[in-house]
This record gives sequence, C-alpha cells and structure tokens, in this order.
Amino acid sequence: MASLATHLSAFVFLFPTGLHRLLRSSSLYLENPSIYRSKTWYFSEPRWKNLDLYALIVALPIASFSEIFIFLNFTGNPTYRFGFFQQSAVVFLFWVLILLIIFRENFNLLHINEGFVFVLVGISFLAEYSVIGKGITGLSGTVYELLGALALICAGCCMYLSIRPWSFFAEFLLSSGLIFKGTWILQTGLSLYTDVFALKGCQKISMVLTKEDADVRCDLEEDGLRGAALMKLLFIGHAIGVLVLSFVSFGLVSSKRRSRNGEAGGPLLAQLDSQTVFMRPNAELELE
Repeated sequence: MASLATHLSAFVFLFPTGLHRLLRSSSLYLENPSIYRSKTWYFSEPRWKNLDLYALIVALPIASFSEIFIFLNFTGNPTYRFGFFQQSAVVFLFWVLILLIIFRENFNLLHINEGFVFVLVGISFLAEYSVIGKGITGLSGTVYELLGALALICAGCCMYLSIRPWSFFAEFLLSSGLIFKGTWILQTGLSLYTDVFALKGCQKISMVLTKEDADVRCDLEEDGLRGAALMKLLFIGHAIGVLVLSFVSFGLVSSKRRSRNGEAGGPLLAQLDSQTVFMRPNAELELE
C-alpha cells in the first residue's frame, strides 16, 4: 500500500478478475439455475484465455518479495515496517491458494472439497483485513477502513459459499465486491499518493516516513474533515457505479443467452406454425 504503482497494479488484477467471475457465474446460472454451483475459479476453454490466472501466478510472488526487499528500505516506522511483512505474507497466501486451485482442477493429485477451498479463501480475506492500512491513521486510515470493509464482505461471501455453493446472490456479491475493491483501491492510490488528485488543502503521503504513523498532511483541520466527507461520498459513488455495472453485465449476459435461444427456437417455431396451418382445414372438415 506504499505507492500509486502498488494500487494501480492491484486494480489491474482485481477489476478484470471480478468482472470475469461475474460474467462466467451469470452465464452458468442462467443456463440452468436449478443445478448451479459456485466455483473457486471459472476456468475458460481454451486454456490460453485464462490470462488473468497466469498473470496472478507470476505477479503475486513478485509483489510479495518486493514488499520485503524493496519497500522496507523507505520506512523508519516499526509498525509500518511490520505491516509490510504482514502484507507480504497475505499476498503469498493468496498465491498459494491459486496454486492449490490449479492443482485441484487440472491434476488429480489433490482430493479437496471445494467448500474447504472457499473457507481458506475467506480466511485469506480476513488476514488481508487485519493488515490493510497498518500504521496509517487519520484521514488515510478512514480511507483504508472502507477498503477493509470490502475485504470483510468478500470473506463473508466465501464463508457462505462454502456452506451453500448454490447461492447465486453470494456469488454475485463476491464478484461485485472484487470489482469494488479494484475501483476503490485505485481511487485510494490517486487520492492519497498523487498531487494531481490530492484532496483540497492536503498533501500526498510521502514515501519517506518518520517514526510517526503515516497520514496525509492537511493545512487546516477543516480540510481534513472535508476530505474525509468527500472520500465517504466517493465511496458511495463507487458503490452505485459498481452496482449499476454488475446489473448491466448480468442483463447483457441474459439478453445474449435469450437471443441464442431465440435463434435456436426460430426455425422450430416456424415449423410448428406451418404444421398448425395445415391442420386447421382438417379440423374444420371434421367439425362439419
């Protein structure tokens, strides 16, 4: 969480992953709601379409080791430094989970219940919640608390899906939560780590930290209060935007599937209509 680049890279992975999950789960649910079951990961065919998964396999260990060997050189705050170690461990944990999912789906080496994997993912989100905004207070801490709330929502959805995997509402909420996490973490990076999008009357968080907890510096107390209110308002705006995007995506998948069913049923309906046309005169003769 130490720079705009970190937040931007998180957005690049979270937003497409959540959107891909939303589209695939919606398609499977609309295909047959009675037999729908949520999956830890929706693999695509052919395999080369799973670019988001392969990117995470490569990027997550790099991000984990980067937080250990690079970012610790810029901080003098022991609490903030310990937070980097925790964040590195959480990122590494998600990487291990992805490897576990891959081995479970592609190789018959691990006979693990998918519900158990959902529990592990939920625990990972809880671990992420415990380290989000570590060593950051004030206005910045408020922004990261909102991000932590999204991690809690994702954790709750995973725990619920481990018990009731047929709940599409929990799957829809989890996918939307990942999209929301992506957009909000980008907003956090722009608002807290850049001068262009910085809050009025406040400065960005500096990479060179003192022994005090990190926070944006505001000229006046009123500027900090106004900045906190503005970030909460932006959070509500992001929530509405993500909700609209999720419903529009579901509607597009539904209309696409309905159009396919219409194309398949068109010739059949035409054949049935032609048969009824020929049957009507015979029926009239029988009545006479």
